[in-house]
Amino acid sequence: MPVRKIHIPGEVEISELFGEYDRRARFLQKRFDVKISIIGNEVWIKGEDSEIIETVKDIVDELIEMNADGHLVDWREFEYLVEQHEIKQKESTEFEGFYKTVRGTSVLSARIKPKTVGQKKYIECMKKNEIVFSIGPAGTGKTYLAVAMAVDYLRSGKVQRIILTRPAVEAGEKLGFLPGTLSEKVDPYLRPLYDALMDMLPMDRLNYYKDNGIIEVVPLAYMRGRTLNNSFIILDEAQNTTYQQMKMFLTRIGFNSRAVVTGDITQIDLERSRDSGLVLVQGVLKNIDGIAFVYLNDQDVVRNPLVKEIIKAYDIYEREERDDERKS
Repeated sequence: MPVRKIHIPGEVEISELFGEYDRRARFLQKRFDVKISIIGNEVWIKGEDSEIIETVKDIVDELIEMNADGHLVDWREFEYLVEQHEIKQKESTEFEGFYKTVRGTSVLSARIKPKTVGQKKYIECMKKNEIVFSIGPAGTGKTYLAVAMAVDYLRSGKVQRIILTRPAVEAGEKLGFLPGTLSEKVDPYLRPLYDALMDMLPMDRLNYYKDNGIIEVVPLAYMRGRTLNNSFIILDEAQNTTYQQMKMFLTRIGFNSRAVVTGDITQIDLERSRDSGLVLVQGVLKNIDGIAFVYLNDQDVVRNPLVKEIIKAYDIYEREERDDERKS
């Protein structure tokens, strides 16, 4: 029976490497049908298939490298690491390792780092392009990473202000019939943007920026007629813009400004999904220098692992519904 041995450096704790009750080791054993034993400062991997053993060894080597580097690995990150190595094994693709691929990329003085290869590409695109469209399901970090990049640009002096905007799409209720002032009516639509900002800035600093117009969080309708220079502009939930709204937003961008447009084209709340400005813009602005499209998928979900399974289940259901409609 083939065996591979891996030396565990003295600075790496076994409990950190394999998790509480060796949960990660048990997961790998079940997933790959191998036997993992910890003998002294060595990990022994036994199995029937030498290629599978090599894959498990590569995964454990990466876990050791991440722990030795002081990186705390959460369960979703571990699952993603395993999935990437499985793809490499099945498709015989070149893959130097998940951690090696993403560890050199960061935002906000290395405070925020990508958790997936897709997120790494997204961050690099935002650094290289003036306009970036990020399209993908919920939980892939589209808005969070865009806000992090905006704060990074503001703090480093590359831009003078941040403008965050969303379309206020009415879901079942008319805004005019909701209680409160206009600000109170639209605030729930903008809350996720405030949440991301509060993760990255102390509250007193955030309030100072808001009070002095350095950070604006406004409904998309407020963008009409403006020209935005020296700004980092984020349009969130862009799948709910119309063709005209998207065109209006993109033509607001002035000198020395960057824009990131995020959305999920499977979550369109417009009466007709084909009217979505985010759907249409993919054909209108393709192959233009300085504009990049980044597509994230369920592999890039960094929320509760159940979110990934929910997205998959809905994808299957919606595919079957479309197939049934075509047949009928």
